[in-house]
Amino acid sequence: MKTLRHLTSTLMMATGLLFLAACGDGKAHVTLKLTDAPGDGIEKAVVTISKVYLKGSVEGEDGKGDVVLLSEPVTTDLLTLANDTADLVKDAEVPAGTYKELRFVITGGYIQVKQDGTSRIFATSANYEGLPEGAQVDGDLQMPSASSSGLKVKFDKDADVTITSDDDQKVILVDFDVAQSFGKEAGNSGKWVMRPVIKGADMEFSGNVEVTLEAGSVSLPLGPTQLASFSAVLINADGSRETLSFSASTATRYVADFKYLLPGTYQVDLVAPAGVSFTTDITRPATATVSSGAESDVHFVLTSFDVE
Repeated sequence: MKTLRHLTSTLMMATGLLFLAACGDGKAHVTLKLTDAPGDGIEKAVVTISKVYLKGSVEGEDGKGDVVLLSEPVTTDLLTLANDTADLVKDAEVPAGTYKELRFVITGGYIQVKQDGTSRIFATSANYEGLPEGAQVDGDLQMPSASSSGLKVKFDKDADVTITSDDDQKVILVDFDVAQSFGKEAGNSGKWVMRPVIKGADMEFSGNVEVTLEAGSVSLPLGPTQLASFSAVLINADGSRETLSFSASTATRYVADFKYLLPGTYQVDLVAPAGVSFTTDITRPATATVSSGAESDVHFVLTSFDVE
């Protein structure tokens, strides 16, 4: 069984990419990339993806219009992929046709969560192969239907995706929202349940939010480099939060760039280092609207900075 390693930062808020590249043999080549948005309180979200396939109207490998993209199990920690991407499938051949949805068959997994100051592990079984060596399992993680029919990923606006033999490059972004996908079962059973919240969109309709922070006329004890101690927070419509550190763009301008976002409205806020209070020139949280293939900019300037 392969293990998927975390690659260099190029993609977010959890999920997968389909890269449908044109080729001259009557089929498109598909590369599937996985990315994800982190979930508050969840330290690890490890899953084993045993199969990925497209459902469509063409005759596929199983004779039912399904085209299998992945059949060898891959295990990955979704949280290592925030604002990032890694290849899950490389250059799989897909016949021309119309495809209605993408499905992930997940055969096992575990989450590590912080509870009462202690890290606890909830797994699909005590002998799940993806568990760290010597790990103690504190409770059950249930994944209804994930290992049978698979998790359904509908494309943007429930529209089908059509692939032709001379197709231009297509990219589909699939957002696996960890914060919304894992939750405690009702009652006092101590179990957790994975009910994935997954959304898909044509990559050409995805965008990003670039957040900038400047000190303006405010004097910082450590100078402009103190801006690196701030973090930007992106909040989606479901309330999931992603935090990203600022890095220097110029000597006085610091940037946090949230990439590969589905179209929609987001809230953007700032988090200061412990013991610091501050104000900005615009009301927080600010609103950012992501539209087709566009960048939304949110620019904060500090108007006060006080160490408590």
